[in-house]
Amino acid sequence: MHTVAPTPGSARPHYGWVVVAVTFLTMLVTAGAVGAPGVLIAPFAREFGWSNAEISSALAVRLVLFGLLGPFAAAFMNRFGVRRVAAVALTLIAAGIAGSLAMTEIWHLLLLWGFVVGIGTGLTAMVLGATVATRWFVARRGLVLGLLSASTATGQLVFLPLLATLTERYGWRAALALILAMLAVAVLAVLTLMRDRPSDLGLRPYGATAAAPPPPAPQSLGAMLASPLLALREASTSVTFWVLFGTFFVCGASTNGLVQTHFVSLCGDYGIGSVAAAGMLAVIGVFDLVGTIGSGWLSDRYDGRWLLFWYYGLRGLSLLFLPFSDFTFYGLSLFAVFYGLDWVATVPPTVKLTADRFGERANLVFGWVFAGHQLGAACAAYGAGFSRTVYASYLPAFFIAGGLCLIAAAALVLIRDRRPAAVVAGAAA
Repeated sequence: MHTVAPTPGSARPHYGWVVVAVTFLTMLVTAGAVGAPGVLIAPFAREFGWSNAEISSALAVRLVLFGLLGPFAAAFMNRFGVRRVAAVALTLIAAGIAGSLAMTEIWHLLLLWGFVVGIGTGLTAMVLGATVATRWFVARRGLVLGLLSASTATGQLVFLPLLATLTERYGWRAALALILAMLAVAVLAVLTLMRDRPSDLGLRPYGATAAAPPPPAPQSLGAMLASPLLALREASTSVTFWVLFGTFFVCGASTNGLVQTHFVSLCGDYGIGSVAAAGMLAVIGVFDLVGTIGSGWLSDRYDGRWLLFWYYGLRGLSLLFLPFSDFTFYGLSLFAVFYGLDWVATVPPTVKLTADRFGERANLVFGWVFAGHQLGAACAAYGAGFSRTVYASYLPAFFIAGGLCLIAAAALVLIRDRRPAAVVAGAAA
């Protein structure tokens, strides 16, 4: 098939930007659903009498599945296509949220928010953005990764003030109804506008000078399910993989597992209302949009190892500062600006380092790296809830997260070899 590729600066817009827009919306809405429990912990505790630790354990299951399904989500996208997988994922999330409108027992929360929503969000996760960026873009790939990464954090944070307001005025079920409406819009956009590959439209990836290789032949079900495990076996021989896995574990523990899940409740301990606290999270989300898109731009130009060193170091310092902010408007605003610029700025350089070193299996390997992110998030989500229940304070969890960020910054010096892991393994053999 003859393919064409409008080059950067061409008058004809490339359809890849439409796919990016649909992916941005999908990840934005999915992230809004993931972030919703941040304002629901207190309402759940008041209405059902559940403890903070019980609620946090159910939310931790969601985060574990969100991460562990990442590598298999990449395999599903390779086998069934991005469009089908995204539509199924959004439908599952909607089913879990709709079912929770009638829940009355803690096991209902565990089943619906832990497993159903966890599986639905895990089928997209950050792997969706990485897959779209690598398939549709050669030029501007870092910028696209930054934009799509920002959509995740923005969705998790910017919607929270609206959800908090709806919860305060009309109850938490009204907030979930809004999420269901947004999910319906996202499903419609995916079904009408999403395409799996540029070749489906007779196009090359944006900025490509040669035709993209043809899609691989469909795998059998067994081979498809085995491919993430084979990718893990190959990647696990590389120090680079374990450094990226470990630092992304810290990334998850210091962002959506801790701040996204417990920041509103933490502020409540200091007399700050849920709407005001959610508004501060929205400020974090706005600055994250700037920081992460900027990080994508920087990732196209500078060594990702040094970018990650500064990102993790500055995030650690901001988390260690938070307990000393006295939770005043000025102190929290200062935290929101510096922490927000760094919320998921780690994603573009992490994806780029993974692509540089693992080649064709990059999306599968990144799925495992992202699994580390969500395992860290799950540990922090439960650990902070446990700290609040047992010690009547969230602050130990914030001190631990800040220290882990500084350790992650130091660990990046271990990434030395720039060759793909398969090449390194072959040379060693």
